[in-house]
Amino acid sequence: MHLSALSIYPVKSCRGFSVQSAELDDHGLVGDRRFLVVNAADGKFLTQRSHPRMALIETALSRDSLTLSSAGHGSVTVPFRADFGPREVTVWKNTMIADDCGDAPAAWLSQFLGGSLRLVHMGARYHRAVSVERAGPGHVVTFADAFPFLIVSETSLANLNSRLDAPLPMDRFRPNFVVTGCEPHAEDTWKRYRIGDLVFRNVDACARCPIPTINQLTAEQGKEPLKAFATYRRDPKNGTNVIFGYNVVHESKRGTLRVGDPLVLL
Repeated sequence: MHLSALSIYPVKSCRGFSVQSAELDDHGLVGDRRFLVVNAADGKFLTQRSHPRMALIETALSRDSLTLSSAGHGSVTVPFRADFGPREVTVWKNTMIADDCGDAPAAWLSQFLGGSLRLVHMGARYHRAVSVERAGPGHVVTFADAFPFLIVSETSLANLNSRLDAPLPMDRFRPNFVVTGCEPHAEDTWKRYRIGDLVFRNVDACARCPIPTINQLTAEQGKEPLKAFATYRRDPKNGTNVIFGYNVVHESKRGTLRVGDPLVLL
């Protein structure tokens, strides 16, 4: 088994990109979900669940900035050090203090998505702990839904696609780690494992929301894969949820992951 793809999503729910290697820090992959789009009035987070057009926002990282762009709508560049004051933001039940990124990205996002929006990023005032009940003590997380990483195997996707009239690409599921060389859904059974030199631990199955039904290139929405999942991927703990992929925390807080790194169960 080995790591066959590695992806970073700089802005929660916007388009990500694949990389050949990535550094880790306390929060996860460096550059992953460090930015968040929020409503200006109440600081509540936006995702493709309510704004499918977020899939059309391309992201690019340089050494010192983030660039947002979309075909026909130009672009805006945000320095990592941008700090236009603290802003209280909410992701699900967690409220934290983030750094506002200023009026330029706010105007670009508001025009593209509609409404009055702000872009924020993690700064020195930011702190968000992973649920101790679910992951144990000592873990922190970015603006991701709940955990630092999501892992999916290529064979799990192939198993899904064998049940569909039209196959779906892996980008529908927005994983950080894609692995190959295992049986379908083998990742559901793993506890602790090493990828390269770094140790990870599975925490909880990923309950899938409607985002995988959104075409990440067009923002069009359909019924699959949730319709297919309902026939064979019901959560045994909660029969109303369907599951695909696994949420992960890292025991090794520093290091480098590379595509091709072997995955070894511990």
